[in-house]
Amino acid sequence: MTTDNWTEIKAACEAALPADVVAYIQRYQGTAHSESQLIAILHMVQAAAGYLSKEQMNAVAQLAQIPLAKVTGVATFYHYFRLHPRGKHMINVCLGTACYVKGADKIGQRLMGDLGIQFGETTKDGLFSLESTRCLGTCGLAPVVMVDDQIHGPVTPGDIATLLDKYTKKEKVSKLPVQV
Repeated sequence: MTTDNWTEIKAACEAALPADVVAYIQRYQGTAHSESQLIAILHMVQAAAGYLSKEQMNAVAQLAQIPLAKVTGVATFYHYFRLHPRGKHMINVCLGTACYVKGADKIGQRLMGDLGIQFGETTKDGLFSLESTRCLGTCGLAPVVMVDDQIHGPVTPGDIATLLDKYTKKEKVSKLPVQV
């Protein structure tokens, strides 16, 4: 189906997506069951942008000729897809059995209080995102928190301020002007 302004809509949608995603959509457009490529397309968009914005999902829907409701439904159904930008540092609190028994819930509560966010959210300054996970495979260190790819454990609620400060200070140091 085309509209009078399809050329403008198509150009705007192509501008909202990386060129490789547009090429991928075009490669499968018009083939049998082209909509089966939706998850792969959304993975590509998220890999490039870090999350799926409303503009990007609309662009995918328009270019792939898939209803926006279906695109949004897939993006919200699968836990892997993020609809908001992630923070520079990703904090994962292990809530697996070993960690939970040793107080991981209290660590999660402390992090939420100190950061002013809930699990699944990002701080307003974009520095931290907070997630929970079921197991990080380090039960001997329980309870553990993983920041980016660094495991910290055993951690107590009292350790959280120091841990956050470590990553906040890294950001301040990296923003200092270089001395010549």
